[in-house]
Amino acid sequence: MLDRATISGNALTLTGQLDRAMYTAVAKVIEMAGGKWNKKAKCHLFAQDAAETIELLLLTGEIADTKKDFGQFDTPAEIAKLAVRNACIKPGMFVLEPNAGLGNLAMAVEDVGGQTAGFEIDAQRLWKAKQRCEFAGGIKHMSFLSAKPEPVFDRVVMNPPFAGQADIAHVTHAMGFLKPDGRLVAIMSNGVEFRTNKATVAFRALMELHGGEITRLPEGAFKESGTGVNTVMVSMDARQ
Repeated sequence: MLDRATISGNALTLTGQLDRAMYTAVAKVIEMAGGKWNKKAKCHLFAQDAAETIELLLLTGEIADTKKDFGQFDTPAEIAKLAVRNACIKPGMFVLEPNAGLGNLAMAVEDVGGQTAGFEIDAQRLWKAKQRCEFAGGIKHMSFLSAKPEPVFDRVVMNPPFAGQADIAHVTHAMGFLKPDGRLVAIMSNGVEFRTNKATVAFRALMELHGGEITRLPEGAFKESGTGVNTVMVSMDARQ
């Protein structure tokens, strides 16, 4: 119900028909998260942007007292290795890491013989990644979403930002960089499994078109990186 709510600034309005028990349960969660019912406005009002609060609640399943940044969280080494195994990378393959961060995924790719290329919007992170990884195909200091798709990569392995469903936007964009027989493996928030908004429904349709699979990662897999968001690993194959 929270995922389907209409949000405008600090105002949240529930949509659809709710029986009394369901409304009571949902309203209690909203109030615990800081939303107060305003009879005149006929909605719940928050002291801050409602979307940020609800997004955090949806991604973690928990109500937090402090605002967290759901941007780039560095990939733990074991998760990076798992992603690379899932991508079935062979020596010499040309692999894109669209959100290079500190280079954790790129390192795992190069460890199995892949040749990496990447993008990173944060100059400091880019510098650190270049100290750790070869990036034989180069790494560009820019937003990945601004890059024009060129289908030249054998594989894409990525851990995009999660905030505002940015992971869906990044993964969808990344499919345009794969060769016809390429494969993409992405770490995403588990919202792609259950959310019912337009972006998520369209993404699940894209997954179905490309034989997509979702593998749930262990709870707390990114705890060492500073987030409690539950994550999944999504795999898709490009179609000729």
